[in-house]
Amino acid sequence: MKHWKILVATLGLAAMTPMPLIADEKSVVVGQAGVPRHFNGAIQSGVYTFMPSSSIFASPVRYSKSWEPEPYVAESWKVSDDGLTVTLNLRKDVKFHDGTPLTSEDVKFSIETIKANHPFKGMLAPVVSVDTPDPYTAVINLEHPHPALLLAMSPTLMPILPKHIYGEGNIQENPANLKPIGAGPFKLVEYKQGEYYKLEKNEDFFIEGRPYMDEIFVQIFPDSNALVLAAERGDVDVVNFVSSPRDLKRLSEDEDLIVNGDLAQALGALNWLAFNTGKAPLDKVQVRKAIAYSIDRNFIVDVLLQGQVTPDYGPIVPTSPFATDDVEKYELDLDKANALLDEAGYPVGADGLRFKLTADSENVDEEMGRNLLEYMKTQLRKVGIDLELRVSPDFPTWSQRVGNHDFDVTIDHVYNWGDPVIGVNRTYLSSNIRKGVIWSNTQQYSNPRVDELLALAGQEMDLEKRKALYAEFQKIVVDEVPIYYMNVIPYKTVYKKGLAGVPDGIWGAVAPMDEMKWE
Repeated sequence: MKHWKILVATLGLAAMTPMPLIADEKSVVVGQAGVPRHFNGAIQSGVYTFMPSSSIFASPVRYSKSWEPEPYVAESWKVSDDGLTVTLNLRKDVKFHDGTPLTSEDVKFSIETIKANHPFKGMLAPVVSVDTPDPYTAVINLEHPHPALLLAMSPTLMPILPKHIYGEGNIQENPANLKPIGAGPFKLVEYKQGEYYKLEKNEDFFIEGRPYMDEIFVQIFPDSNALVLAAERGDVDVVNFVSSPRDLKRLSEDEDLIVNGDLAQALGALNWLAFNTGKAPLDKVQVRKAIAYSIDRNFIVDVLLQGQVTPDYGPIVPTSPFATDDVEKYELDLDKANALLDEAGYPVGADGLRFKLTADSENVDEEMGRNLLEYMKTQLRKVGIDLELRVSPDFPTWSQRVGNHDFDVTIDHVYNWGDPVIGVNRTYLSSNIRKGVIWSNTQQYSNPRVDELLALAGQEMDLEKRKALYAEFQKIVVDEVPIYYMNVIPYKTVYKKGLAGVPDGIWGAVAPMDEMKWE
């Protein structure tokens, strides 16, 4: 018997807007509070772009729960003995949504596009060229061995774009970014910006029998409170990227829901306060250190975030084999903060203030965003810094401000993405200071030794040598404070009992959704 329901989105506390009818057995409703800027993950980072992109587009490989690469568009591959070439042997039965066959030219075009446009600049930096000896063979030539190249070929990070759709004009302005054509398990068939988008099954998907669902409907909510209420009412089947301690506790008490935290180990999500080091007074390291010493990380973790998060002290997530604990912790010390501000040449004025800063945040994450800034405003006032809060109404507004360096300090959620080469380097390489690109080096931080260390670690295949290089890197950036690190973000997926195949590999919710089905 087919059951139908009306998806209802809660807008505020009272207003309710009915949405399209959704079939239960072969459809799933996903709720989220973030708005995708567009759907092309080759040129834009962020979980709200990556989530649909990984299902709309296919990629060379996928990854198992044990961090092993598995065939996808590439049915096999070979790495040369010297590590300087990777040969991909492509399936011959892959077609884009418009019926055009996927070939090695599309792989070559996609790699070149990602290398030129993606904010993760270090991810494909060693790629010198891509050869296409025949339509189903792509040979990637490297300047030096790349320890994270296969990981970078995951659906999250390397969508294969059809060259005939995206190869004309400025790709940043290509209309297909909002009306994408890929070769993945789902096709985008409808998008109402800021409200919802709908994915439909790709009947010609190259993996037989998949996807299991006919339709995925993604409802965008104005805030997390409305989203949690919809999950409790049963209006949504899946909620991704739940990190709020308050929401996790509340949803864990619902006997009809599963809260799964053993997902997406590769994300490595960190919550931090970023400084615009290109603007005075934050161009002085003493000022940045003073702000760090003015904040009580323990209070943030234990009280504001209810002890449900792990503290973080550096740029590499603590669970990574490359993380080190041998860095300055910046324990609360207001006396030291005041002394550093005096040393930097910012005395206390007649009004009790030294200077004023603007602090930015999105409106999506109240607990790890605005609430933390409210606390910091009180703390920094104690050392003579006036912090004015500026909360953006949506992600595009916030990303435009931060990407264009139009900020002083901002709360930011940034991910390691499996390997430092992919997700860490981008934040600190001076070559990645690029105006208009969010999650590049928006702090405008520059240190030649850091550039050198990241370059060396990015081509070192020996694990212990890589660890040593990253340890030195972490000590330098923590000491120079382009960023004040606060906590690991406990992203979890919440879904209804009876729903199987929710993406549960190393990429979690930003992996393809082709295995989801109702049991």
